[in-house]
Amino acid sequence: MRKSLMEILCCPVCKGDLELIVVEESGEEVLEGTLRCAACRVDYPVSEGIPNLLPETACED
Repeated sequence: MRKSLMEILCCPVCKGDLELIVVEESGEEVLEGTLRCAACRVDYPVSEGIPNLLPETACED
């Protein structure tokens, strides 16, 4: 995922701002990391450059 996407991304649960925690990157591309919502304390993984913004409750159904 490109770092520039941070300008338009928000938490799907509370619509709060997300913080990007980078584990692995290549230039402007984040390959591995976490998107964390400071407001509701939910973490969303970034794996192989793809952010997974599905809330946990949606994954359990």
